Amino acid sequence: MRLRIRELREDRDYTQKFVCEKILCDQSLYSKYELGKREIPLHIIVKLADLYETSVDYLIGRTDDPIPFSQSKKR
Repeated sequence: MRLRIRELREDRDYTQKFVCEKILCDQSLYSKYELGKREIPLHIIVKLADLYETSVDYLIGRTDDPIPFSQSKKR
């Protein structure tokens, strides 16, 4: 499964260190998440979705709409 976490991080000019501080994760472990070498636990995916203000479905590639469901209902 291809995740969008690296692209989102780079688009915002965030470093891995910055993201790890925000989601309380070890940087070497996070690097493995980005490379697809380790599966990301759900609680980390949720934290990433909150950080990037997107949906879990967008992060994991189930939708191409980056706007979270609760915000898209307001449109």
